Amino acid sequence: MRRISLNARTAMDAVSTDQIQVLLFEITHPDLAAPIRLSTDNADLIEVTETAQIRGTRSTWRGADPATEPFLWVVASAILPSDSQDDPGEAKLVLDVLDAAYAELLLSFVDLATIHIGMVMASTPDVIEDEVLDLNLTVANITDTEVGLTLSRQEIELEYYPPGRMTRTKFPGLHQ
Repeated sequence: MRRISLNARTAMDAVSTDQIQVLLFEITHPDLAAPIRLSTDNADLIEVTETAQIRGTRSTWRGADPATEPFLWVVASAILPSDSQDDPGEAKLVLDVLDAAYAELLLSFVDLATIHIGMVMASTPDVIEDEVLDLNLTVANITDTEVGLTLSRQEIELEYYPPGRMTRTKFPGLHQ
């Protein structure tokens, strides 16, 4: 059973609420110097430049330092994976292209990148309400204005069956 904080449960059950659900995304790959951290909330002012304000979310999710490693705001929509037996276990993300470098970076990967998705409330960005970890980036469709990402978990059909034998050498606690 998944545990959800009382604040999140109250916000979900309320007719109207001032609580905002925020999705945090972390994209990791061996070729990246640091993970790409993105957020669907623009509440925190991260940096002010001559031409723009950079906004995002400051959270400690997955070991991020809120002062130096914020989750940068991006306009995104997501369809999370289902545990249905007939569903392929894919999630789909559509991100607005705010920086052309991200699009070029996603196209440059030869092997699979890993994406983690976490859900927090805007008022409590360090309390993780839900998360989906270790999704593989399988497809990146890039247009002029958006990046469509298809993510997949490892298929349950790929698990070994039957598992290893329960022998004395592998499981000594079973044979007392």
